[in-house]
This record gives sequence, C-alpha cells and structure tokens, in this order.
Amino acid sequence: MGGNREGTANELLRLLRRDSPVSRADLVRSSGLTAPTVSAGVAKLMRRNLVIELGQGSSKGGRPPGLLEFNTRHGYVIGIDIGGSSIRVALADLKGSVVGRWNARLKADRSPRLLTKTVAEGVTQLLRQHRIPAKRVLEVVAGAPGITDVAAGRVLSAPNLTDWHDVPFRHMLQRELRIPVTIENDVNLGALGEGWRGAAQGAGNFVFLAVGTGVGAGIVLNHVLHHGAKWSAGEVGYMLLPGLRIDRLGADELGALESVVGGKSIEESWSEYADPADRSRKLKATEIFDRAAMGDSNAHRLMMNVAHYLAMAITNLSLVLDLSTVVLGGGVGEHPALLESIRRKLEGNDFARPHLVMSGLGGEAQIWGAIWLALRTCEATGFRRRSLETGIESSAPAALTGS
Repeated sequence: MGGNREGTANELLRLLRRDSPVSRADLVRSSGLTAPTVSAGVAKLMRRNLVIELGQGSSKGGRPPGLLEFNTRHGYVIGIDIGGSSIRVALADLKGSVVGRWNARLKADRSPRLLTKTVAEGVTQLLRQHRIPAKRVLEVVAGAPGITDVAAGRVLSAPNLTDWHDVPFRHMLQRELRIPVTIENDVNLGALGEGWRGAAQGAGNFVFLAVGTGVGAGIVLNHVLHHGAKWSAGEVGYMLLPGLRIDRLGADELGALESVVGGKSIEESWSEYADPADRSRKLKATEIFDRAAMGDSNAHRLMMNVAHYLAMAITNLSLVLDLSTVVLGGGVGEHPALLESIRRKLEGNDFARPHLVMSGLGGEAQIWGAIWLALRTCEATGFRRRSLETGIESSAPAALTGS
C-alpha cells in the first residue's frame, strides 16, 4: 500500500512539474485517479513542501478552482564542467533555471587532489553568494574529460589532466561537499544537453561529436545515453581509419584520429601546408579555417583533409548505429566552413548519411547536460536527497525526452 501511495505522489508530481499551474480537478482528469486519491497525494506533496498553493484561478461558473504549482525552489542542483583549461559551475533550481554561476581557469597543477579542492571551493562560494545552504542541494553532476565509470564514480583515464588514473572522483567530491555526486564523461553530458535544449531535441538516435583539443562522441540510442561494456563508448579519437597510423590504443596517448583532426594537431600541421613565408606564424585551428573560408588555398587543403577524416568517422559511426543526426561541437568542430565541407562529403553517400548540424548550445552543452542529469536523478528519488553511499545506474535514470 505504501509503495502505491508513493507511486501516486510521484505521478502527481510529474504532472505538476509538466503542467503547473493546475487545479486538483485538472490533476484528476490528466491522471485518471479519483478526486480523493488526488487530494491525498497533493496533501502529501504539500507537507514535503514540493507543491505550493497559488490561490484561486478563473471560474467558468461555480466556485473558482484553487491552483497548485510545483515548488521549483524546494531544492537545487549543481552542474560542473571540467574542461581542458577551465572549470565551470552552475547552480539551478528544480525547473532547470540557472540561478548562479562560478568559473575559474585551471592551474598548472591539475592533479585530482587540487582539482577536487578547487571545484569544492567554487561550489561553496556559489552557495554562499546566493545564501543557499548545502543541505538544500539535492544533487551534483560533474563532467570529467576522460573515460569515466559512472556506476563506480571513478575517472579511469583523463589524459588532458595530471595523474588521473582510476581516480575515485565521486568519493573525493562528496567528502568535500557532503552532497550526493554523480560523475559522467563531459562529452556524454554535451550529448544530454543537446538532446534536452540544443540541436538534437526530439532525436532518438544521435551522436554529439566534440572536436576540440581532443575528439570524443556522446552516443544516444533510443533516447538513452550509451556507455558501453567498459565505459569507453564514444572514444572515437582513437578510431583507426585508412591513411592514419595504426598503433596500440594507449589511454594516455593521442588517438589516431585526434592526431589529424584535434585542434593542436591542426595547428602543428600548418607548417606542412603553408607557404615558406607563412610557416613561422602560429595560427589557431579556427583561424586556419577562417583563412580557408576567405579563399586561402593552403588553409583550404588543410581544412579539407580534416573534413575528409571526420566525414569518414561519421560515416562509420552511422553504418554501425544508423544515426538520424550528428551534432558537431567543440571549439574546432563548430566552425561553419568545416561543417559545410563535411556535409558536402557526406552527401556523396547513398545511405549512412545522417543530418549534420552545428551545436545549438556551444560551450554550454556540458553544463546543460549536467543539470538535466541531476534533475533526472532527483526525479528518480522523488526529489529526496539520496544517501552519499548510493550510486546511480549505469545509464541515465530516464529517457532523454521532454523536460
């Protein structure tokens, strides 16, 4: 009986979150439950401060209905994105609206201990600034740039950081914050963000392909994030393609595809393509692509080489996964000239030809994905703060549909 009451309250809460403001009569119609059951469920939610009374709505005759609303400030969630050069923290209410942010550049020492301390200091400052006690934060989700065991909360490998080998990052952060923490790969969070609020909304089978310093893919299949058997699904920077070096896969080494299409690799390759007088100039990858778009033939040859390998990678992913959409993101991947060059190459395929679009969220994709995952985790627990010892399942706790 208790379980049935809990299920009823959670269903009413889902409808309230979706439809607020609503009356009790609205909830009876949308839930199919009896009026007494709805009233009892709403009373339970009000005792937990998850629902608030707004007053009376308009009437079409008779007594005006009392309106109810989900209390989005009952608690908060925090999303964290640890990038190659910076840390970003966002504080959001239970609707997913961001109420505060904190950013910092990474120091030369990017060891697990120091980075954990820096993240914890940022969270503490943000909560203090908005006068929110830590006990009102229901969930923290942190994105790490590497292979991440979500169930165990461990970062198995993060080459762009320092000495990150099988790091118990969830335990370390929880010890500092005393708040439940989920650890996820940063590109996977980018995929969740794009599916929630970005260019992949409504797509059930898509890949978020992030091309920056490194290359990674967040894979969503049948609306659910795909991690793989050993958490390395999406490590496409190591993909082996014709014309690339074929070596053993080393977790701390540059992948074969990254060695051609990663930002630093493109910049290092410029000397091979540039005229002699231009070779000493240090150009960023995006600056090279800008030149290509303006008609520089050398820059265009380099960009087309990058487009060639990325088009092959996307084709291979589509042959295996039959994708509807590929979202191109990252500091390098979001360049319009590169995207158009890849698109033209894909148009030569009779099939394995997904819709190629630019990221709708840019550098914010990971933060929005972290907020989405934190909210879904809260939803799965009925917006109760879970135990610090409790991990989450090996996939997102809900399908990537709706808000």
